[in-house]
Amino acid sequence: MDDKAYLTLDARQPASFPAARTAYEEKALAFCRAWVAGQDAFVLHTSGSTGTPKPITLTRRQMQASAQLTGRTFGLVAGDRALVCLGIDYIAGTMMLVRGLELGLRLTIVEPRSDPFLDLPPESAVFEFAAFVPLQIRTLINRGEGAIPILNRMKTILVGGAAVDPALEKALSAVNAPIYSTYGMTETVSHIAIRPLNGPEATDWLTVLDGVEVALDERSCLAIRSVATNGEWVQTNDIVELVDKRRFRLLGRADWVINSGGVKIQPERVEAVVADFLARQGISARLLVVGLPDPVLGQRLALVLEGVRPDALLLEQLRAHLRNELGPYAVPKQFELLPVFPVTATGKVNRRAVVQSLLNHS
Repeated sequence: MDDKAYLTLDARQPASFPAARTAYEEKALAFCRAWVAGQDAFVLHTSGSTGTPKPITLTRRQMQASAQLTGRTFGLVAGDRALVCLGIDYIAGTMMLVRGLELGLRLTIVEPRSDPFLDLPPESAVFEFAAFVPLQIRTLINRGEGAIPILNRMKTILVGGAAVDPALEKALSAVNAPIYSTYGMTETVSHIAIRPLNGPEATDWLTVLDGVEVALDERSCLAIRSVATNGEWVQTNDIVELVDKRRFRLLGRADWVINSGGVKIQPERVEAVVADFLARQGISARLLVVGLPDPVLGQRLALVLEGVRPDALLLEQLRAHLRNELGPYAVPKQFELLPVFPVTATGKVNRRAVVQSLLNHS
């Protein structure tokens, strides 16, 4: 047995799939064998970012439709090399396997970690296609010449699973290969819309993929219908600005709206302004705006930073900036520091757990 920390397989030759050496590789290969054998339904779990993860059954037809749409959108062809470095217990990692099997890609599978290239020798780190979470692409960008040439050779890079903050988006300009932020969920069988993050096409707007329909409910929350949803409408709790039938801007979750003194505040909007302000001061840190119980206001706005505490002068400048940009109700009444944010199994910041942690230590 060799000591390689990665698994390679050619989806064009399922009879020659390699043997697994770790429990993670066995799980990946078990899925691939089930797919090749024609299994018709698969149970996946939601990410748990807005509640308890729940099981969802997806059919082979749904997953095939999603994989084929991704292939057409990004021009993937049989023989292209793809890096699978996302957790295969959830939709993002599972669909990387399905895309490989459906499109005939050559897959390199590594167990999820912040630096997916860490144990890949140069001759094996050659890919046309990869998908990362923001933490992973940030780690690779920070490696500079150790990783950027590998990224530059790719045909398409996807970033999903969490929001891309302004500092990271600016850093992505160092990469020549096209990078897209993705929007989707387990119920839509992975991404249904993309947003270019670098190059001349970079934009704030998400564009739905071909064959995907979107609409708004009375809350301005997005509803989605496509072949991958079996032609049924999937209603989300994501508040969006819909500019036309194909383009929208994600504003935040209806679940997270903060009611402070009768004024409803979308925390993600405040977070975006704070993140942009801090990035221009050279501060890159994860942050959240949350509502904490208040006897007078019902909820008071609190800004929570991970691992950094700006000095008093900078916080006062931030308050003035928020007041100017969004009005007085968007100015946090409390600033908190957490050494490390709790995260879900898929690496998303667990907003409820952050709030609970603050309450436990108040």
